[in-house]
Amino acid sequence: MRQTTPETVLTIATPMAPPYWALLERALLQAAAAACQEFFARYFDERGYLKCVPRWGGDDGPDDAAENLLNWPLLYALGAPESVLVLYRRGWEGHLRQYTEARTTVVPLAREGMYDKEFIVCFDWFHTGEGLSAFILEGLADPTDRAFQQRTQRYAGFYLNEDPAAPNYDPDRRLIRSLFNGSRGPLLRPATPVDWAGDPIEIAGRFTPLHGERSYQEMLAHFRDYTDIVGDHPLNLGATTLAFNAYALTGDLKYKNWLLEYVDAWVERTRANGGIVPTNIGLDGTIGGACEGRWWGGVYGWGFTVVVPQTGELAHRPSFYTRSHYGFANALLVTGDLQYIQLWGQMIDKVNSNKKVVNGQTLYPHMYGDQGWYQYRPEPFSAGALETYYWTMKAEDRRRVAQDRWLAFLEGKAPDYPVQALQHDFERLRKKIEEMHKDVYTPDTRMSDDPNDKNPATTDALVQLMLGGLPTGRVGYPLHCRLRYFDPERRRAGIPEDVAALVEGITADQVTVTLVNTSPLRERTVILQGGAYGEHQLLSAQCEGREVQVDGPHLTIHLAPGSGSRLEIRMRRYANQPTFAFPWD
Repeated sequence: MRQTTPETVLTIATPMAPPYWALLERALLQAAAAACQEFFARYFDERGYLKCVPRWGGDDGPDDAAENLLNWPLLYALGAPESVLVLYRRGWEGHLRQYTEARTTVVPLAREGMYDKEFIVCFDWFHTGEGLSAFILEGLADPTDRAFQQRTQRYAGFYLNEDPAAPNYDPDRRLIRSLFNGSRGPLLRPATPVDWAGDPIEIAGRFTPLHGERSYQEMLAHFRDYTDIVGDHPLNLGATTLAFNAYALTGDLKYKNWLLEYVDAWVERTRANGGIVPTNIGLDGTIGGACEGRWWGGVYGWGFTVVVPQTGELAHRPSFYTRSHYGFANALLVTGDLQYIQLWGQMIDKVNSNKKVVNGQTLYPHMYGDQGWYQYRPEPFSAGALETYYWTMKAEDRRRVAQDRWLAFLEGKAPDYPVQALQHDFERLRKKIEEMHKDVYTPDTRMSDDPNDKNPATTDALVQLMLGGLPTGRVGYPLHCRLRYFDPERRRAGIPEDVAALVEGITADQVTVTLVNTSPLRERTVILQGGAYGEHQLLSAQCEGREVQVDGPHLTIHLAPGSGSRLEIRMRRYANQPTFAFPWD
């Protein structure tokens, strides 16, 4: 692991009464951690196994089980008590064992176990990414854990063709060979409803699938059109996160090189397709090659509109564009090249250029099929617009973003947002626990995704306000933020006890943050890092008329008891290679 050393120290001694937002931050970290303990005791046994009926599939599969630990490592890395990380590890180890032991009887893919080598045997990256979301952020909590290190490199190896049982990648054509891939390689035939829905299951009077199916036949019907999975798909860009993590952990260039090789292939395909990301690449490398030349083909692609079996209504599910832009951002993280992101912004403009006026109203397309653009809506196509602007900080990208309260706050237009956002997350947490207490399911009537909406690791407002970052959700990609905090006294990730932080403004080359020590008794020391992985170089920090030169990824702050101040930090973004290393490693 590469090593960095904090060099600059700044002391803050100006008295500051704890602002309300600071007290809310501290309270939310503690409340969420306490709720995690209660949640774990309710839904996991002493082995760390989820108390449910383990199943395979897109309705209720291993990924849903893993989502019950979503954002737990991140909550700890923000500064929550160590109990959160301890319980996460117990649950993650239990999850891997539970779903390695779980087997299908009808679905051929998982008859020997749903996991092999501690990884999904063969499924799509929409679901695989969701299932890995907690693990992907584990390195932010503690990159020295040996099991995490081994898994990170093993998982990446499944896509670098280091495991002969997992020939997922074609290096000659630079493609992942199927939307279904994993530790046992790609599925190179059309998927069946059974592949997606899992083994037959009794529904009526026992289970309540969250998609609303009332029978196993309706579960099969849900996936009737989920067949076109052969060939490459932009959702497979999720696999680049495995290489990113392995590179941030080891510094081995083979991971960076593969990541860029694969993302660059998608850049070339997008340009060759008139600036629109295609959603099927044939095994021969041609655009639309596995879907009779249809670049819009493929499950979760531009033209993926299906019928809801319970109602007969049409449902549009082009899920690739809710997360594939993060794959291009992985290339940004290791190169600093904004062209990877501008490609996505240009695609948004190209889609919206196909607008039309109906009865005096401008409508914008959101889908493309055999008859051309469709699903016209009054709001412009804007998938990934917020993230694109966050990464580029360019005015032309800001114009694509619809009204957003967080951005308005950062621009000085919504001063009440921090308190309102934290109060909102407190209310979310209260409702989650209330629903948990109302839960009447037993382990033999519980699907693995039933507790998902009760998961108490509530981190969205904390990520925005403390880190100046994008909430991670369940997209299966790295954390993007301007600042991150470490506690040098306890030698751990996260903001020290009593300390709170509020990122109040960001520009292309600056971040404004207020730090406060809410304790009137004890001095606290915090290390600020530029970016989640030290990717941003801190140039200087200005505080109360003083300016100190930094020129490194870290800045150490001593906070006197009951003190606080606003800092304006100049930075050069994406100047450093990303690393999981802590400042003192």
